[in-house]
Amino acid sequence: MVLQLVAGQAGDDVDAGVLELGAVSGRLGYALMCLTITWGVLVSVGWANRLAGRPALRTGHVLLSALTLAFAFSHMISFLFLRAELYSVVEVFVPFNGGVQLRHTMGILAFEGMLAAAVVVGLRRWLSYRQWLGIHRFGYAAFGLGLVHAWVGAYNNGTLSALWLLGITFLVPTATVIALRFMPSRALTSTGLFDEAP
Repeated sequence: MVLQLVAGQAGDDVDAGVLELGAVSGRLGYALMCLTITWGVLVSVGWANRLAGRPALRTGHVLLSALTLAFAFSHMISFLFLRAELYSVVEVFVPFNGGVQLRHTMGILAFEGMLAAAVVVGLRRWLSYRQWLGIHRFGYAAFGLGLVHAWVGAYNNGTLSALWLLGITFLVPTATVIALRFMPSRALTSTGLFDEAP
C-alpha cells in the first residue's frame, strides 16, 4: 500500500506554508505533550483532586492527550507533503527501516507510544489493572522520545537558539512532577512536601 503524497516544487509558496504548519504543529504538540504528562501525573496521584471531581480531571487529561496526538499527527503529515515522492506505509510508520534519520525515528516511536497509551484507555475494561498500567506507562517513554525528537530537530533546523527558553519553560515543571511521581511517599513526607496520610 502506498501513500500518494505529492508536494509542490521546491521554493513554492505552498511548501513554505506546509513547512510553517509542520513547525507550528510540532511546537504545539511539544507543549501539549508536556501539559498532558503533567496533568496525568496530577490526576493519577490525586494532587489535583481539590480542583474538581476525579472524572472531570480524567476527562481533561484525555482531552489534552487527544490534542497532543492531533498536533503530532499534523506535524508528521505536513512534513510528508514536503517531498514529491511516494511513501509506503512501512516508510512512514515503521521505525528503523533504513531510510529514516534517527531523529525522525524517535518522533515515530514517540507518536506510536503515545497512540498505544491512548488506545489502551479504550481497552481498560478488558485488561487487568496491571496490564493497563503497564501499557499506559509507555507514555513516559514516548515523552522521552518526543523530547529527544523535539530538541534534536530544533538543533538541526537552526531554531534551538530561538526556542530553547520556551522549551525549558514547559520541560522543567513536567520533569519535576514526573520526578515527584516516582519518589517514595516517605521521602515526600520527610521533606515536608506532603502531609502524612491519616
